[in-house]
This record gives sequence, C-alpha cells and structure tokens, in this order.
Amino acid sequence: MTLCIVEGWLSVINWGEIYYTAMREQGEKTAEKVVALLAQYPMRLVEADQPLTREAARFKERFRIAYADCFAAALAKRHKATVLTGDPEFRQVEKEVKVLWLA
Repeated sequence: MTLCIVEGWLSVINWGEIYYTAMREQGEKTAEKVVALLAQYPMRLVEADQPLTREAARFKERFRIAYADCFAAALAKRHKATVLTGDPEFRQVEKEVKVLWLA
C-alpha cells in the first residue's frame, strides 16, 4: 500500500468560522478541542492578505455564497487546489474551482 500525504490550506477566516460554529453549538471547551484536532493535519493556516481578500470579494460579487466561503474559494483558486465541502453553496463556484463533495 502506498501512503499519500497531501498538504492543505485553510484561510484564517474559515478557521474562525470552524471555531465559532463549534463554540456556538457545543461550547468553548469543545471548540478548543476541535481546533487542536485540526492543527494535527498537514495544513497551512493562511492569513487573509489583501490579494486573497480581493479575490474573495470578487467571488462574493459574482455568487450568492457566504463571505467566509468566498475565502475558501479564493484560496483554492490561488493554489489551484480542491475545496473539500458538503456545503451546497459551492455548486455555484464549480466552474471556478474544483470541488470534492463530502457526504
């Protein structure tokens, strides 16, 4: 068997959304556990610099998706990467970025 390790990228905006959602639904202690677990994956946390924010704004102007989701799409576009999601909003951007649908 061959082991394939893939590096991913996560916008700090999306990291905040993950933290906020976990905290809102299950409390701050669980949110801390979630982000600690997330930190174990081979993923780079990317700051929302001006070029990334500009591209996210372009996605927001063209598509009816959440602003935080625009950062995920913009980051995927920057790195020619695939968005992993189960969020149906991303169907709108499939012509702009590759999307892998999670069940």
